[in-house]
Amino acid sequence: MITLWGRDSSINVQKVMWCLDELGLAHERKDAGGAFGYPADYAAMNPNPLVPTLEEDGFTLWESNVIVRYLCAKHAAGTLYPEDLRVRADAERWMDWQTTNATAAMRDVFWNLVRLKPEERDAAATAKSTEASESKARILDAHLATRPYMAGDTFTMADIPIGLHLNRWYLLPIERPDLPHARAYCERVRARPGAKTVMALPLT
Repeated sequence: MITLWGRDSSINVQKVMWCLDELGLAHERKDAGGAFGYPADYAAMNPNPLVPTLEEDGFTLWESNVIVRYLCAKHAAGTLYPEDLRVRADAERWMDWQTTNATAAMRDVFWNLVRLKPEERDAAATAKSTEASESKARILDAHLATRPYMAGDTFTMADIPIGLHLNRWYLLPIERPDLPHARAYCERVRARPGAKTVMALPLT
């Protein structure tokens, strides 16, 4: 039995929710983090503490993109988890880029416009982050001009974190340029059954 710990408002939890639905895996999700707090024994599973954490038959795993890789390797080798080493490395590169580059660029604009009260907002940080997140979206738009999905012609594990990142960018209350390839890609992945639930959630 698979148990996913984490609140559904977390984009990192949403990655695993989408992956589990994409793979058709039965699971139970338990709210944790944010307003829900953590159970007393949570640190034994995840010492950070952060969400998500996955439990499966006595095995625990944290770090959202690693969980997605694990599930895809176990249940979708050759499809979501590419067999070709170079294609798989390409997919993993974009997954890591989402964590280390794209998320960092968007953090301040998201926090200021979504999670902070108007009187608490930092206008300069918001403007800087808006510009930085647009630059990352332009990188994606250029990449997606040559392929329908992040690693090529088919949907892979890379499209889960990237799809959610772009979806969040499009939901932010900001002005943005028309990036046709990024927009078409976002519409493409939003149509997937596994994505519909998480991408319909409001930003909180």
